[in-house]
Amino acid sequence: MNSKSLKNCPREQVPETPYFALSAYIRTRFKKRVRKIPLDAGSSCPNRDGTLSHGGCVFCNPRGSGTGLLAHGINLAEQWSTWAELFRKKYKTELFWAYLQSFTNTYGSLSRLHNLLETLADLPGMVCLSLGTRPDCLDVDKIRMIAAHPAREKWLDVGLQSSNDATLQRINRGHDFTAFANAVKLAHDHGLKICAHVMHGLPGETNQDFFQTLTCINALPIAGIKLHNLYVARGSALEQWLDQGLYRPGTMDDYVQAAARGLALLRPDIVVHRMNADPQPGELLAPAWAGNKRAVLAAIVEHMAENRLRQGCHFVP
Repeated sequence: MNSKSLKNCPREQVPETPYFALSAYIRTRFKKRVRKIPLDAGSSCPNRDGTLSHGGCVFCNPRGSGTGLLAHGINLAEQWSTWAELFRKKYKTELFWAYLQSFTNTYGSLSRLHNLLETLADLPGMVCLSLGTRPDCLDVDKIRMIAAHPAREKWLDVGLQSSNDATLQRINRGHDFTAFANAVKLAHDHGLKICAHVMHGLPGETNQDFFQTLTCINALPIAGIKLHNLYVARGSALEQWLDQGLYRPGTMDDYVQAAARGLALLRPDIVVHRMNADPQPGELLAPAWAGNKRAVLAAIVEHMAENRLRQGCHFVP
């Protein structure tokens, strides 16, 4: 990124909402409130079961960013019913977005995916479906099967984290950027929407690496993005790096400024599903500021307003 691209946007170009938030997308798309319901399908990951590695990605917690509810005997229908009842009472909504978050939900056999999708199709009130996965666990048969699901919208939450192959190797992702780009194009060709996961503050990276990753995202048919500030999760490999002095967490100010500038680079049509990480209770080891999601989000919005930034104002087609 050159200095010219970092100049402030003209004041008259700055809207009230500085980025294309998921809530705005939902209002436009469905005209009603839709709440996401996190589901645990008991999935595994090739980066943990020995296919690629036993350790997993360096930042991943032992639950794979999920709840582990299925392992405790709570099936998908029960998980759905519990969350849906809560949201009906709290938000007066009857429309829901199923999000299979933990581990890699397209990993395994085609028959497993078929049975999973059949179960999801029977969940009452579901209008959207998101499957968290890896780019190396998507093939044309699985993508076609997901595309045939009756949900009004089908999304794949695909982990990238960085476009830098050296970084991906350092954090033990087990795939390269080309694998991600190919999976995105294949899924898009079959009518699926892609939400890319990108991290700031990865070991060995600078803000320029983060901005370059977002530039690569712009060049792909990606519909959504989740931005994450890296934090040290209890039980992760990154915890050992922290204890050994091999990793030092970034500051909140650095993330706020990088996220704001990154959004300015991002294509304006990409839906921002998440602006910062949201650690599970008891999971966060460092940095402490990562545990205050609302404060971080408010600081990003404030920084964008003060510097007259909005999503896409520095985007170059």
